[in-house]
Amino acid sequence: MLKFTKMEGIGNDYIYVDAINQRIENPSELAKKISDRHFGVGSDGLILISESDIADFKMNIYNPDGSQAEMCGNGIRCVGKFVYDKGFTDKTDITIETLAGIKTLELTIENDKVSLVKVDMGEPILEADKIPVVNFNEEIKDGIKFASVNMDLPSFNDKVRFTCVSMGNPHAICFIDDVKKIEIEKVGSVIENSSYFPNRTNVEFIDIVSNHEINMRVWERGVGETLACGTGACASVVASILNGYTERDVVVNLLGGKLEIEWKLEDNHVYLKGPARTIFEGEIDLD
Repeated sequence: MLKFTKMEGIGNDYIYVDAINQRIENPSELAKKISDRHFGVGSDGLILISESDIADFKMNIYNPDGSQAEMCGNGIRCVGKFVYDKGFTDKTDITIETLAGIKTLELTIENDKVSLVKVDMGEPILEADKIPVVNFNEEIKDGIKFASVNMDLPSFNDKVRFTCVSMGNPHAICFIDDVKKIEIEKVGSVIENSSYFPNRTNVEFIDIVSNHEINMRVWERGVGETLACGTGACASVVASILNGYTERDVVVNLLGGKLEIEWKLEDNHVYLKGPARTIFEGEIDLD
């Protein structure tokens, strides 16, 4: 029997497994089985928490299709809650090793439990070859170079422009008038698997509320539409700033709730703040 914890960060739900005290043989196959919302537990993916030689802990993320993701902003907040609430650490400032590098978490404690987590997501990646994106247009805003692509999409009369940003994983961000009207299930997979993106991409549609607030819907690579995406929110704020739509501190409204994002001038890092919640604990028979 495998012990697990189901957790969510504004509706982005994952299955969290202590891989320090439990042996996981085939995480990709486990992700497919446990993420299934009809025959498994049901989630946006699987996150394994293990020991690290270079940080306090290590997280590995697997999508429901078995592919591995580099980073998840909502997922890493729940990792912080997992290790503190379960007594793996008593520190309120911790480091987590990810495939996108080491991230630093600042934990807010209420009644001996983590309620909020602020994550230093590091510098946004704007170099096309590192995102990666090909056959792109090079743009410049306030001396900062970034990449965009123009795509033909179903149900759009004209080419659609996407700003390309990586937060350790690739994102393509599109600005539209009203995110509620986008038929994301018709275009999400087309964009994700476009030849512009050699490693596929996450996709965000944004409408601007004010210079400190945006609305967002997300199509996650290997998952489909989800209620929230932390790296997507960070990438979307970076793209909003690059395109001159917002200031550097922005509230992002997602289907699952709100995130606070700031791209600081001082260190060029993006900071994400939001809640983390445990839904339930359980065991699953893998036979």
